[in-house]
Amino acid sequence: MLKVLIPLALALLLAGCGLAEVGAAGATAATSAAEQAKQGKETEARVQQQVDAAMQQDAANRKAAEEAAAQ
Repeated sequence: MLKVLIPLALALLLAGCGLAEVGAAGATAATSAAEQAKQGKETEARVQQQVDAAMQQDAANRKAAEEAAAQ
């Protein structure tokens, strides 16, 4: 019985002084930061793919221009 009352009493005390909310806010902020990091990595990968595609297109355009100039 005492093992149940002590955590309950601590929870009530923390809730009363707002520390429980701070803990919940911290957990939410950590989750949000992790999600932002994941989205940042996805954006970085997408931009890198676009840069690679643009470089390939530029190389193809240059090759076509050189071949046209040689004729």
